Parts: sequence; structure tokens; C-alpha cells
Amino acid sequence: MGHANDPARKDQADLLALIGDICSQYRIASLDRQLDACKGLFVENPLIDIAILGQFKAGKSSFINSFIGKPILPVGVIPVTTVITRLQYGVKERAVVSFFDGRSTEVGFDEIEDFIAEVKNRANEKNVEVVDIEISSLEPYRGLRFVDTPGLGSIFKYNTEISQEWLPEVGTAIVAISADRPLSENDLNLIQELTEYTPNVVLLLTKVDLLSEEQQGEMVNFVKSSLKREFNRDFKVLLYSTVSETEVYKRFLDQIFMNLSRNRETEFTGIMQHKIRSLARQCQGYLEIALKTAAQADQDREELKSLILDEKVNYDLIRSEIFLLARDSKLQTRTLIAAHLEGNHQGPLTKRLLEKLKEAMPGWKGNLWRLTRQYEEWLMETMTVEMDHISRTEYRHFFGSLKKAHSSISRSIELFRGLLDRNIEKVLGIRLSSLDWVIDVSEPTHPDVAFTKTFDFHFDLLWFFFPMFIFRGVFERHFLKQIPRVVEIHLSRLAYQWEVRINRTIDEIEEQALQYASNEISTIDAIVSKTVGDTEKIRSMMLDLQKGVKTLES
Repeated sequence: MGHANDPARKDQADLLALIGDICSQYRIASLDRQLDACKGLFVENPLIDIAILGQFKAGKSSFINSFIGKPILPVGVIPVTTVITRLQYGVKERAVVSFFDGRSTEVGFDEIEDFIAEVKNRANEKNVEVVDIEISSLEPYRGLRFVDTPGLGSIFKYNTEISQEWLPEVGTAIVAISADRPLSENDLNLIQELTEYTPNVVLLLTKVDLLSEEQQGEMVNFVKSSLKREFNRDFKVLLYSTVSETEVYKRFLDQIFMNLSRNRETEFTGIMQHKIRSLARQCQGYLEIALKTAAQADQDREELKSLILDEKVNYDLIRSEIFLLARDSKLQTRTLIAAHLEGNHQGPLTKRLLEKLKEAMPGWKGNLWRLTRQYEEWLMETMTVEMDHISRTEYRHFFGSLKKAHSSISRSIELFRGLLDRNIEKVLGIRLSSLDWVIDVSEPTHPDVAFTKTFDFHFDLLWFFFPMFIFRGVFERHFLKQIPRVVEIHLSRLAYQWEVRINRTIDEIEEQALQYASNEISTIDAIVSKTVGDTEKIRSMMLDLQKGVKTLES
């Protein structure tokens, strides 16, 4: 496999080259990512990537740790994974971290968490491209590579973006769905998208120990019937638990993975064929537009273009509308967050801190200077914990303006694409399939903790003037009196941090929406404008595509 004299590989390479040439000539930018992924698979003895995908907290990392028999990947009660992590067989067990700047470094297994855990590498601030892990226990699965991906649907925007961008490289997909939550629309959208990239999609129901045997059967039947109704095809649905009967569940997965490993050449050929056939089908749709316009005279072609790209799909109009939608949403972010924090947390947090401070102060010893330092250390430690807890447990209540922006901008883009599709259908009798785009929000870094001055004047430096057996009560009452103001300041700072991050994400939504609209308009513009006298050439390309697909399938 992977050799130039392999007829199947040569047919695939020829068809891929044709698709690439067509996309280059007619500026079909939307297929670039899939083209690059396919080209990257034309290497000697390529590995088949088995991607573990799904919504965040579906148990993906826990499943991989359980399956390989080593607690290598970090797991936790919050979304954990922040970068793509790949595991494969290796004689020497090791982990290699590769960075976006081209550097790579080998690290110990106990250091992996520093690079792939969200809490230690927030929003991938360390610029890690991928972490590759080699372990000897994967010897039965030579030729396979298990890939742990950041969760889709996560609050961390970077995670979702990475998983979505990586989908075209999937060879076999294991879609993890937690048994403690129903099959969601996001799960269905993911499965739909995966079927464009791989013929091998398996559903893995995790945490099934939470269900009785009867409930497990009902869950499997529900998932199978839902997928059958949605996609008109059958999917393999497997159960898994890291808590009970793990070895029994492993045997079913073993069978799938061992078959892939033994028949890697055949499986890989099928995966490549599926990906290239999907590319050819999408490319064909754009060529149909080109063919419809190629025979038109220049004047007619300009009229056709004006009918398709009319004032309703004008980029400046879309940009203005989306800008206003984003701006209006951003103006509401701080108000909505502050209102939630003030209404639900300011009073209870103040009361809780006062009680804790009253309990802590009797144990503090020393003069005024030492007492003040103990108070400030207590305040720093306590407020850090409290702000971090509020940030992590209440973040969903901060998303009001983000949800509004996402919803309104999505509607605007859907309207734009619907108008463009209807114009193409009305003018040319062709309807293109829509492309999905998904955005989520990133969590801010650890909430900052900063304080007002304990005293307006540095009384603590004059500690020798204040005998504590006389003045201690006065200063303790001063510390207590500060608490309401400290709470107000820190809730305000937390609201500001979330405002910055959420508004930055709204900007990203605006930018990606406009890029999407711009790419669609420029692609249609290029196809309609640059096909003068190309009728026979386009027909020939379409025939070549059809012949290439038939050759793959024969």
C-alpha cells in the first residue's frame, strides 16, 4: 500500500489531481480543506486514524485510558482536552509534543497534562499543534492511530474549532455519546458531517453503568431507530463503561479494531475512495453552474450574474447587517452578566465571606503588620477560590448576548445562503447544498483577584503604635467592613473578564460569517465570470469526474 504501482492508488491520485485542478481554475475555496486532507493521506504505509469524537464530557478521554490500560490522558469534571492527541503502537514508550512553529520535544507521560489539559494550557496558549504518544500495549493494533479530540459543543471555542477543522482527516470515527444525556441535535449534525469524510462511523454509548440492563437495551434501540430515521442507514452501536464489565465491552471493540488492523490496505482504500468520491460530488455541483453559464454571451453572462448576485445578496449589505447585529449584542454583554452576578451572588457571597472571616480571625496571631498580612493572604486565597467557583459553575448564565449574536447572525447567514440558493435555482435550475459552520465561546483565564487597599494610610507600618490587646477589635471590625466592597469589586472584575472574552467571540462569529459570505459570493462570481467559451472543457471535466468515480467503484 502507498506504492506508485498500486492501480487503485494511482486511480485515486489521478482523480484527486483532477479535482484539485478544477478547484484551482474555478476558485472553489470551500473544498480546499478536504483536498489538503486527502493529499496528506498519500504517503507510504499511512496510518488509519480512529477518531474519538463527540460532545464535551462524553467520556472520550476516559474511554481511551480504559481501553489502552493506562491513565495517560487527563480527565476531570470540566471540559479537559485542549489539543489533538494521537496514540499508536511504539516499541519505546514516549510522548512527543509538536508546536505550530515547527519545534518538537519529547516529554514524560507525567508531563502530558501540561500540554493537553485545558486547565494547564488554556485556549492552547502554548501553541501546541499535536501530541503524539507511543505505547507498547497497542501492538495488536499496528497501523492504527487513536485520536482524542477536544469536545464539540464545548464552552471552549478553540476546542470546537480544532475538532471541526480536523474532521476531513478522519478514517474511522467513534462517536461517543454519554448514556446520561439524550441523543442531541449536535450529535446528529456531527454524524451527518462525518459521513462526508468516512464510511466507517460507529456509535459508542459511554457511562452505561448508569443504566440497568433493560435501560441499556432501550437506549440502544432508541439510538438505532433515531439514526435510521434521520439517515436511512444502519449504524453499529456499542456499549462501554469504565466502571463495570469493562473487559466484556472491550471485546466488541477489539473485534472492530483488529479487523481494521488486519485488513488495513483494503480499509484504507475504501476510506480514500469515500473521501474522494464525496469531493468529486461536491465539485460536480460547482461545475454544473459553470456549464450553465459558459455558453452565454458576455452581456448575458453579466445579466445572469446580476440576477444571482442581486442586491439581496450584496456583500456590503450583509456586512452592514451583521456588524449591527454583533454590535447590539456586545453592548448588552456586561449588563446581562453583571445583573446575574449582582442578583444571585453578591448578597450570598458577602454573607459567606463574613462568616468565614469571623471564623478565621481568632486564629491569627501577632502585631498589626502581621495581622494585616494574614488578612490579605486569607482574602487572596478565599476570593481566588470563590471567583473560580462562580466562573466555572455559572458560565452558562453569562451567554445571553452570545446566544443572541449567534442566533441572529446565523439567521442572517441562513437567509443569505437561502437567497443565493434560490437565485441560482431560479436562474440556472441548480440548487447547491448548504455548508454548516459552528462557533462556541472560550472560557477566560483564571479570574484575576485584586484588592483595594486594606487601609487608606499604611497603619500596618506603624504597628508599634497600636498595642493589639487594645486595638485588635477595631482592626478586625475594619476587615469585616471591607468585605462588601471587596465582593462588589471582584464580581465586577469577573463580569469584565467574561465580557471581554464573550465579545471577542462575537467578533469571531461576525468575522467567520462575513468570510463565509465573501467566499460564497467570490466563488459564484468567478464561476459565472470566467467560463467564456469553456463549455466543452467543462463538459469534458464533468465526464472525467464521472469516469474517475466509476473507475474507483469498479
